[in-house]
Amino acid sequence: MRRSPEAARENILAAAERLLVAQGPQALKLADVAAEAGVANASVLHHFGSIDEVQTALMERMVAELVARILAISEVSAEPSPAGAQALFDAFEAPGVARLAAWLEMTGEAKRMTMVRSAVQKVVVRLSERADMAPAEAEDLIMASVVLAMGVGLFGRAFSKLMGKPAGHTRALAMAMLAEHAAKRAAD
Repeated sequence: MRRSPEAARENILAAAERLLVAQGPQALKLADVAAEAGVANASVLHHFGSIDEVQTALMERMVAELVARILAISEVSAEPSPAGAQALFDAFEAPGVARLAAWLEMTGEAKRMTMVRSAVQKVVVRLSERADMAPAEAEDLIMASVVLAMGVGLFGRAFSKLMGKPAGHTRALAMAMLAEHAAKRAAD
């Protein structure tokens, strides 16, 4: 089947995402992605140049989706909101997102996540403008929130179970910490 270049790229990225969710980042190999997409290896190389570029494009797409959700939520509320934090935690608990980010870090490929900086800056600007928050404070809040969400996404379920706690316990703890910070900020 002949596809437009955009449709072909989307098909390959969708296949890579399915593999990521089902088997983890180690499944993002050229032959496996091509087979999942129903195309030849050469098609993946033609549209992306390498499997590294497929991984980068997949991370960029996931980050863009997350930023769009956070920015949409921030349109509704002038203050950092529980809904914004929920969206962040939902994103990192979605299958594959935290795993891919951790895998890139653990393999020394975190430099490929430079698009995260520009995404964070968009959210920083929005928080600074709408929440009367200094840019440095907004950036620190986002950094802490992302680290908490990433940790919950990677280890939250397993650690809660290991400690005999109910599902969602680590997320509830992290959300409570963020809520406490917001309450303290509001009181100041």
